[in-house]
Amino acid sequence: MVCDGRLCGLLRRNLQPTLTYWSVFFSFGLCIAFLGPTLLDLRCQTHTSLSQISWVFFSQQLCLLLGSIIGGVFKRTLAQSLWALFTSSLTISLVFAVIPFCRDVKVLASVMALAGLAMGCIDTVANMQLVRIYQKDSAIFLQVLHFFVGFGALLSPLIADPFLSEDNCWPANSTANATSSSHLFRASRVLGHRPSSNQTLPELFPPDGAGTRVSYAFWIMALINLPVPMAVLYLLSKERLLTCCPQRRPLLLSADELALETQPPEKEEASSMPPKIQPHPEHEDLFSCCQRKSFRGAPYSFFAIHITAALVLFMTDGITGVYSTFVYSYAVEKPLSVGHKLAGYVPSLFWGFITLGHLVSIPISSKMKPATMVCIDVVGVVVTYLVLLAFSYNVIFLFVGTASLGLFLSSTFPSMLAYTEDILQYKGCATTVLVTGAGIGEMSLQMLVGWIFQAQGSYSFLVCGVIFGCLAFTFYILLRFFHRMHTGLSSVLTQDKQLGTESSECYQR
Repeated sequence: MVCDGRLCGLLRRNLQPTLTYWSVFFSFGLCIAFLGPTLLDLRCQTHTSLSQISWVFFSQQLCLLLGSIIGGVFKRTLAQSLWALFTSSLTISLVFAVIPFCRDVKVLASVMALAGLAMGCIDTVANMQLVRIYQKDSAIFLQVLHFFVGFGALLSPLIADPFLSEDNCWPANSTANATSSSHLFRASRVLGHRPSSNQTLPELFPPDGAGTRVSYAFWIMALINLPVPMAVLYLLSKERLLTCCPQRRPLLLSADELALETQPPEKEEASSMPPKIQPHPEHEDLFSCCQRKSFRGAPYSFFAIHITAALVLFMTDGITGVYSTFVYSYAVEKPLSVGHKLAGYVPSLFWGFITLGHLVSIPISSKMKPATMVCIDVVGVVVTYLVLLAFSYNVIFLFVGTASLGLFLSSTFPSMLAYTEDILQYKGCATTVLVTGAGIGEMSLQMLVGWIFQAQGSYSFLVCGVIFGCLAFTFYILLRFFHRMHTGLSSVLTQDKQLGTESSECYQR
């Protein structure tokens, strides 16, 4: 990591919790990327169509959103945060182990809903605690945090690839003809309950447990993830926060310690808030944020910044979820008709370049402003989608565009989080609102694209991407506009407060 002596000192003093938060995000990445390449195998396993299996994504993303909101509850003490992370990371291993036994789409959706709750809790707690520890220095550490997301998401498709089925158990024209697929599905379910019709089933679906070896991939991922909850448990033991040990540090960081660690000496006098009132009320759960009395009297630009920043991530994180989930299905459909094995490398390539982008963003974020990074990322996403749309019949451009899209999307979330927190001077609810907005985007856009993909065909996949990218750029422009407006309004409010204070002092004299 490229950092100066002060940042390295900060990292050394908080090395154990920082490494723990980074490793827990590996679990998040491992769980977020496996559905895309295993989609066709899971359809065979559950005997469902593309539109029906989309409910699995919806349940996961809906509960990820709920988990992000609930995760704000586990924030006040180190014990609460670590126990939440331990439970969540262990739940992910259990989910991987159970998925091969889910033969019904409703059961699979329920299991993925549980995984979504765990992922949402990890997302909120890990981001929140790193921002709390490092504050204005958090941009670099957030880039590393999201590098581990990319690393886990890269590893997941690579593990699944050797076990993917070579053939599609669903008819080749199912995507282009939603009505025909629906009739075939209903027919297979009816025939499946009649022993005399067993000979017709192999044409639609393989028998349960046959034709797919993807179960081994899920069990391997469950074992790979097990060291993560063990690492959290070790930190709990080291901090003496297990039930058998006396509690040593009730709060994650005291206010004075936080101020001394995160504030450079030359800026201590210029700080607008004394250290004693800088604890961390700014990172709360969504319900607490909405009830904050300190927001009364805040300029409307304060709320507009929260909303527009969340909308940018609504689109960009939604694009990430949509592309990683459906690019495999898009590649195997006409007009590309890529082989199943070759198409399995496309999600791996996508997450691989997201991982590379996070790695490259670590030194870049120490030299470039977060706002500039977000601008480059959003523009790059739009241009990449336009190129993919223009050369939609070329397999080479699919791989090149996938790599480019992964690079541009990689640093969007951490850069936007650091930018928004910096605008609001860590006084708002940016972390909670942005995580919630990103979760809603992943949930709703995946569901929307799943329906459109089934009804309109594979070409609509790229058209939706262009629309989402243009909307993200529009919201970013609005964010910059409100940023400038907020800076001016904040200066006016500060001057009014100073004049009011001076007037009251003169009156008292």
